[in-house]
Amino acid sequence: MSENKVQTITGKAIAIHGNDIDTDRIIPARFLKALSFAELGQYPFNDERFDENGKPKDHPFNRASSEGAKLIFANSNFGCGSSREHAPQSLGRWGISGLVAVSFGEIFAGNCEMLGMPAAMATPEDIATLQETSDRNPLAEFTMDLNQMTVSCASESVSVPITIAEGRRMSLINGHWDSTGTLVANLDKAKSVYESLPYTSGYK
Repeated sequence: MSENKVQTITGKAIAIHGNDIDTDRIIPARFLKALSFAELGQYPFNDERFDENGKPKDHPFNRASSEGAKLIFANSNFGCGSSREHAPQSLGRWGISGLVAVSFGEIFAGNCEMLGMPAAMATPEDIATLQETSDRNPLAEFTMDLNQMTVSCASESVSVPITIAEGRRMSLINGHWDSTGTLVANLDKAKSVYESLPYTSGYK
């Protein structure tokens, strides 16, 4: 499962300023009716990115320099509120691969892991450094390294330590975060175990 290993993520970053940014702001409730997650990449922060007439506003996700960005730098309690999986799905399908914040809503962080999207934490001071660097040079490339547990930007001589629950870190770097993929890859073993269980006799 080496293709599922998440050890480093390199790319531009988007600074999202403000505490307590909840999942309703990340993906407004009316988009939860989408038939599949595939559509959600169009809608992260939709109500903050566009006015009532659909005209773009000055939001980091609307800036040309943000196109192709892989990382988000956020403040405290990012992803709080409802437990909707649609929030990290919308960010991931837009193109985000990892997040660094002072703290996260716990369910949001768990949902991120299930998508192979690290949600790591840093001190308020280090987040401020990352956000200021990204704001000042939106084309700068950062690297999140889950082996070294750092986020760095060589061109700006910036490197800060990050933290993530060890179980989540190991799941990501070893490629075990995709539970469905693991099950499919080991389907014969799963069937064998299923058929050996006394309480599954007679069930297919």
